[in-house]
Amino acid sequence: MGEIDRAIEDILEAGRFLDSKGWVPATSGNISVRVDSDRIAITASGRHKGRLKPEDILLVDLEGRPLEDKKPSAETLLHLTVYRIFPEVRAVVHTHSTNATLISRIAKGSVQLEDYELLKAFPEIETHETKITVPVFENDQNMRRLSGKVEKYLKDHGEVFGFLIASHGLYTWGRDMESALIHAEAYEFLFECELKLMAIR
Repeated sequence: MGEIDRAIEDILEAGRFLDSKGWVPATSGNISVRVDSDRIAITASGRHKGRLKPEDILLVDLEGRPLEDKKPSAETLLHLTVYRIFPEVRAVVHTHSTNATLISRIAKGSVQLEDYELLKAFPEIETHETKITVPVFENDQNMRRLSGKVEKYLKDHGEVFGFLIASHGLYTWGRDMESALIHAEAYEFLFECELKLMAIR
């Protein structure tokens, strides 16, 4: 199996997994895989992630230009920003889950996750006695402007494993698709815990 075929299969499987969890309702979300130093495979615009077929995936270059006659997700630039800042990243997933959407509306600028055992799901974290920050960016239909804000934040801060877009959802990533999905699942659990804590305080 070649690199492109492997990338497509990873995206198809990830789409089914995310859909099974209810994290990419309707045609929301997008998924990508770095194929090589010059190309990424990404879901085409407007596709249901639980019912993806190989033809629903396309290749784009690192400027976001499609390399075939298909329309990439409008948010391709956000994926490319992550790949640019973190060369080791091989997969990016974007979810529209209830938890991520709600906490992105409630949070003021960022979500602080502290003293959870599950923080050890993220790279290089070996103890629950830690805190990670998940930045929240205001939604913007101008993807170039939004990706510029995300890029500046990621360059200026230390370890970041994901970010939220207000009223929109989560972006997270990993060294491979399995890692990216583990991070998505960890964030879902942690966001749910935080929302429940907010409700009883």
